[in-house]
Amino acid sequence: MRMRLRTKAAVLAAAALVTAAFTAAPAQAATGGNNDPSCRPSAAHPNPVVFLHGLGATYYEDLNFMQAAVAAKGYCTFSQTYGAYPGFPVVGGLRPIADSAGEIKTFIGQVLAETGASKVDIVGHSEGGFQSLYVTKTQGIADKIGTVVAIAPPAHGTTFGGLTKLAYLLGQGERDAVGKALSTLGCPACDNLITDGSAVTTLNNGPIAQSGVRYTVITSRADELVTPTDTAFVREPGVDNQYVQDTCPFDPVGHIGEAYDLNVWNLVTNALDPAHATKFLCVVGSPG
Repeated sequence: MRMRLRTKAAVLAAAALVTAAFTAAPAQAATGGNNDPSCRPSAAHPNPVVFLHGLGATYYEDLNFMQAAVAAKGYCTFSQTYGAYPGFPVVGGLRPIADSAGEIKTFIGQVLAETGASKVDIVGHSEGGFQSLYVTKTQGIADKIGTVVAIAPPAHGTTFGGLTKLAYLLGQGERDAVGKALSTLGCPACDNLITDGSAVTTLNNGPIAQSGVRYTVITSRADELVTPTDTAFVREPGVDNQYVQDTCPFDPVGHIGEAYDLNVWNLVTNALDPAHATKFLCVVGSPG
């Protein structure tokens, strides 16, 4: 089911990307780069943008269409698969959140070295959205981050669509058993991201938002995996929390679809460059 939803959403995204390419004015011709180490940030977009995929995804299968669209607007964009097990790179984000955060920190350092930039912006989806918040807070590199745009992050933990509620009702012993099972099955990150998971506890120990970093959190009222949906929001000074439906009320986009939804893409690019934010025509995204 998850793969079918991703495929449907990806087809819609590809169509949207082609449409955008044919309707863009000549002045908007691509001048950025997509995983191009020779890309040099422009004066208009001085920060490279690092994209962080979601749980169980990869750099080439989640935010890849959005990344290409942002690159086409003149940004230097970069991504890699994080949190994969050695010898099995086709599924990322499974390893412990803290381990993946170290990988991401190293990758950000590489991007800064390659581009000569002093800061990066981060756009993350789902676990990648959580990591955009977590890395900025815990890895000692907040001064290297300009903007964080977190799409559907389980910032305060998630019940994974209610699947974990039974464990909590049955008591701490059952909660511990669930965590052990998730780790045994090769997804310690899943346990880290449950409502009282270790990474969630670390992130919420004190303020999440770091001084000098601009934050936008975007999620959908119809998100079926990061639940309750407002668990994504960081209700702290300086953080702009948005439901997709605040701007596009008839968009039924779901969790996976948020990576491919053209409305979300526009909200992201406006968040990356709020001084030049533009109004856009809302479309209907994938409900999955």
